[in-house]
Amino acid sequence: MSVGKQLHQTLASLRSAKTDMETYALSTEDKDAQKLYADCENQLENMINSFAGRVNYVEEQEPQYNVKKQMQENNQQKS
Repeated sequence: MSVGKQLHQTLASLRSAKTDMETYALSTEDKDAQKLYADCENQLENMINSFAGRVNYVEEQEPQYNVKKQMQENNQQKS
């Protein structure tokens, strides 16, 4: 797996974990648990923002890691 794909896979995993925390918070009436899940969700949001910035930077510096661009080029070649 290329570095670009690994970066995007990690970003997707972080987003999935954040969604899980939102779901867990909504599925319990325990106020302490809701706070815990909300805190985790906020931490994940900060991580997502930081990591997404890093992914964008890497793609700008190393165009071969730009997954979206690679997919577009592959689709154009098939057409």
